[in-house]
Amino acid sequence: MSDTIRVVIADDHPVVRIGLRGMLETQNDIDVVGEAENGKQAVSLVGRLEPDVVLMDLQMPELDGVSATEQIRDRFRTVQVLVLTTYDTDADITQAIGAGAIGYLLKDAPREDLFDAIRAASRGESVLTPSVASRVMERIRSPDVEMLSRREIEVLTEVADGKSNKETSQALFISEATVKTHLIHIFSKLGVNDRTAAVTVALERGILRL
Repeated sequence: MSDTIRVVIADDHPVVRIGLRGMLETQNDIDVVGEAENGKQAVSLVGRLEPDVVLMDLQMPELDGVSATEQIRDRFRTVQVLVLTTYDTDADITQAIGAGAIGYLLKDAPREDLFDAIRAASRGESVLTPSVASRVMERIRSPDVEMLSRREIEVLTEVADGKSNKETSQALFISEATVKTHLIHIFSKLGVNDRTAAVTVALERGILRL
């Protein structure tokens, strides 16, 4: 890697991308080489530009940030993904880190923290904003609270939307039997006995967002 850190910005809001580019261009060792307005475009740009770091928003059209992160980390192992978002729920954090993101920052982070995070990510060092770090530590210190897998969160999200097992299976392209199996695991992990209680507990713990 050269002395200059090559960065791709992935965010669906043009104003945010312009603002980030303006900030990053004040740093001599950071070069913004591309911008993407959705996750699909981000994956394509990474393949073409081979940046060192991708600043990844989570909520984007066509392909969300978590899915884009997963694809990038699967296909381009030397590229680091640093999540930059307004969301800090357990579900967002768990899915992003599980997908391979090396860091997780909130958009209200100070400029210098963002610069330092990009430099750290380019070196392969993990970076978590303080509130996210505290959530992760809380999970580690509470072994009795089992984490839901990404697929379990997807199933529970469909359930929260009022979908039946059949509708959930169609939405996620899995069998009804697989949906039922996931629900059994979800109930066990959350310590509940039915779908309504599972959704309620998941919302209370920040596993799901309304």
